[in-house]
Amino acid sequence: MKTSLALILISVFLQISVFGEIKLVPQKIELTNGKVFTLNLPEEYEIIPAFENLRRIRFLAKAPDGRIFVTDMQDMSDNKRGKVYILEDFDKKTGKFGKVITFLDRLRNPNSIAFYTDLFGRHWFYVAETHQLTRYRYKKNTNIPITNPQLVARFPAYGRSYKYGSWHLTRTIAFSPDRKLYVSIGSSCNSCIEKERMRATVLEMKPDGSNLRYFVKGLRNAVGLKWVNNGLYATNMGVDHLGKDEPDDTFYKLEENADYGWSFCYQINGKITHDPKYELPDLPPPNCSVVPKSFAYFPAHSAAIGFDYFDEKASEEYLKDSFLVALHGSTNRKDGRGYKVIALQKDGKQKDFLTGFLEGQNVYGRPCDIMKLDDDSFLLTDDYSGVIYLVRKRL
Repeated sequence: MKTSLALILISVFLQISVFGEIKLVPQKIELTNGKVFTLNLPEEYEIIPAFENLRRIRFLAKAPDGRIFVTDMQDMSDNKRGKVYILEDFDKKTGKFGKVITFLDRLRNPNSIAFYTDLFGRHWFYVAETHQLTRYRYKKNTNIPITNPQLVARFPAYGRSYKYGSWHLTRTIAFSPDRKLYVSIGSSCNSCIEKERMRATVLEMKPDGSNLRYFVKGLRNAVGLKWVNNGLYATNMGVDHLGKDEPDDTFYKLEENADYGWSFCYQINGKITHDPKYELPDLPPPNCSVVPKSFAYFPAHSAAIGFDYFDEKASEEYLKDSFLVALHGSTNRKDGRGYKVIALQKDGKQKDFLTGFLEGQNVYGRPCDIMKLDDDSFLLTDDYSGVIYLVRKRL
């Protein structure tokens, strides 16, 4: 018994030690627009600008035919110039895509897309815009939708001048293994008492939009949303008015029907507390003791967005049973928060995996979404420079 226990403890110690040893080495990046800078990543990997000269590219999705689709929101304004591209002509040797094809255009801030195959074997393409979620029938290896759009759901969307505020324009979608559709909708403000129930929530519905209900509430801005091993995971951004070091930006495995506290409660260093902004005579004190804690958290204003999961098949120990999370970064460059990709274990331990997008006051990119390609490679979008990177084990 003692021997077995000792072996278990040694095994755990070795796993922790290996995870703690991610040696990053510099790699020179040269973009076609003339920018030259250095990114740092594990010495076993290389990073390649797989496609350049796009605009505000956001989230990726793989079609039933294996092709990669990506959204482009154009810029940070509330606009109707967004697009969805198909990445084509991949050259395995160079790690680059030869061209992009516009699949859809004239979209209002398209952030997230998804593919779904129904019980009849029909393929559907979903695109989440600020004001609505629509779907199209999809035929493999075609470059345009084969039907007109079907409206799945409408969302509150009043631009940036709505009287209650309208900060968050993005909507993110994810399908569960049991064929349900989930949509995250950010708050209309930094911190307020919402006038619309749909804000700061994750919705659940059938693929056609029926049976809509509220899955969770109290998430200020859950931009990253993905099902992993029968659990729905979400990144979430904290409020901006509590200073440089509060609150945590968070990562959750969502609990059905939970209230995550926004805007009355927030998390700092893994502990839940109440926002002093809401200590008002006409309001009861918030009961923050019932707010679930995140299983992982990041420094304030890191702005965690996209992520993907690597299971035990990953060849490097520091990626086994771990997430890679894109930290988009604070708009206040002096804080130096985010602007990198971190490796995150399910116990919350985390280490830098890819750094160098911010050096001093120089911004070379803002990581946005991560899509695993295989056990040893992934795509990374940079919505600041309009670059899609390929990160892979060296050939």
